[in-house]
Amino acid sequence: MRMKLQEIEQEARSLSQGERAELVVSLLDTLGGPAEEVSDEEVYRRDAELESGCVEPMLHEEFVRRVHQDRGR
Repeated sequence: MRMKLQEIEQEARSLSQGERAELVVSLLDTLGGPAEEVSDEEVYRRDAELESGCVEPMLHEEFVRRVHQDRGR
């Protein structure tokens, strides 16, 4: 019998905090790394853009909303 996601989540919630943490780490490892590596130079450049006011920060919620909008969802 194949468990549904909701059943798996319910079972996972019954684990101890340490066991849940181990499960999370194990599952995250299966996802692999980011699609693109961001260099330290890129991080410093973007930080400098923010600090200078050249670009405006965006809240995560706004980013997600725009991605969904662009994808037609």
